[in-house]
Amino acid sequence: MKRDYNKAFEMTALYEISKLLGSSLNLKSNLRGVMRVLSEYLDMKRGTVALRNNSEVSIIAAHGMTEEEIKKGRYRLGEGIIGRVAKLGSPIVIPSIGDEPLFLNKTGARKIIKKENVAFLCVPIKFKNETLGVLSVDRLFGSKVISFEEDLRLLKIIASLIAQTVKLHMEIGKEREAFLEEKENLRQQLKGKYRLANIIGQSDRMQEVFASVHSVAPSKANVLLRGESGTGKELIAKAIHYMSPRAKGPFIKFNCASIPEGLLESELFGHEKGAFTGAMAMRKGRFELADGGTIFLDEIGDLPIALQPKILRVLQEKEFERVGGEKTTRVDVRLIAATSRNLEDLVSEGKFREDLYYRLNVVPVFLPPLREKIEDIPLLVEFFLKKYNEENHKSVSITSDTLNILTNYDWPGNVRELENTIERLVVMSRQKIITPSDLPFNIRDYNLRARYASQIKDALPSTIEDIEKARILDAIKKTGGIQAKAARLLGITPRQIGYKIKKYDLSTPK
Repeated sequence: MKRDYNKAFEMTALYEISKLLGSSLNLKSNLRGVMRVLSEYLDMKRGTVALRNNSEVSIIAAHGMTEEEIKKGRYRLGEGIIGRVAKLGSPIVIPSIGDEPLFLNKTGARKIIKKENVAFLCVPIKFKNETLGVLSVDRLFGSKVISFEEDLRLLKIIASLIAQTVKLHMEIGKEREAFLEEKENLRQQLKGKYRLANIIGQSDRMQEVFASVHSVAPSKANVLLRGESGTGKELIAKAIHYMSPRAKGPFIKFNCASIPEGLLESELFGHEKGAFTGAMAMRKGRFELADGGTIFLDEIGDLPIALQPKILRVLQEKEFERVGGEKTTRVDVRLIAATSRNLEDLVSEGKFREDLYYRLNVVPVFLPPLREKIEDIPLLVEFFLKKYNEENHKSVSITSDTLNILTNYDWPGNVRELENTIERLVVMSRQKIITPSDLPFNIRDYNLRARYASQIKDALPSTIEDIEKARILDAIKKTGGIQAKAARLLGITPRQIGYKIKKYDLSTPK
């Protein structure tokens, strides 16, 4: 007896299934939804989707079965009905599973099958010529045998839809694995790049910095990096992160002076959709993005006083709310802050909260300016020359006179200024050797002024001595050799003029 089949009924089922398969990236959840639809539209008592993994087929989604029963649904290729369909790639229909010896009932879901009128329909899930898995259903029937042609045709259509979804998820999975592998490779490269061994500095001052980094990196303590602009605070922050247990987590940097005050809260803590004009969607802030890793807040001294309590709260309580939201978000973040300003002065002026200052200043690390570690300048020059020669496919070198000028310059922009100078010299050089005349005017001018000042300083004592001798001799001559009168003429005491005459070995005119 052939069962009546309603086309509208079928189209509704296919529409619902299509929606479910594209509803999310959670494949198991989507397939469980498909099984529910099949149960509602096909009078299906049980149903499974089993996917192939090498030489085995395993149930990953089912309806009418417990989780324990699903876990038992594992078949070798060719084993049982499901294993055979997976191996042959052809559908199989068992009109009465209670009478079929090939039906294994490995899951134990059909303990009373001989007392039930249950048919088993099993179709391959195929993408082109590749069998990805198996779709199976239990169909109830009455005392009369019915034709399952329409059911089988519909199941083949549904299996085709499932195949496309499964294949898409497989491709997404491959891309995700490739992305994670690439991310791990980049992380390892960054970890190598920001090792302390790769940070230039042999001076005593830098060795102190390295020792501090080695001590603080493995801990959970907040770190405050202090030093002038361009001293390498971000480089040290990254070294601390990649030497810490959080190295696999994100490193999120943010400059507190780079964003207008009105947008700072949203940038740091995120916002909900509609929180303000232009907030078209929910957005995570820097603290949320740094969860499980490290956040580096540069120029923390420029943080507005109104926002400082929220920073203090996230440091103490590990929680905050997005702008325009009420839900509390918890994060596990380590903070590394940096400043080129005097925080103690800001605290005394009421521009920086004292409690936040103490919370940040758990482990202070002071980065020296370049003028206080001049022995590192030749090493840095060599490093930057090599870097920018490679980038620009050049082989530019530097003369010793040029290096001396660079070493004697005070570098107000510190390492950043030195790097920019070397890059400019390499890029603009038309010859293979950089001479003093190639240097920027401010550096050459500084060197000339410094040398002139040194010459004046060296010449000044002898110049003053000659002037004093001439004035004393002139005064003695004018007063007829009377030292007391000569002293009064010069505005000094007789004792002082006597000392000067003896010092300069001046003979008194007869």
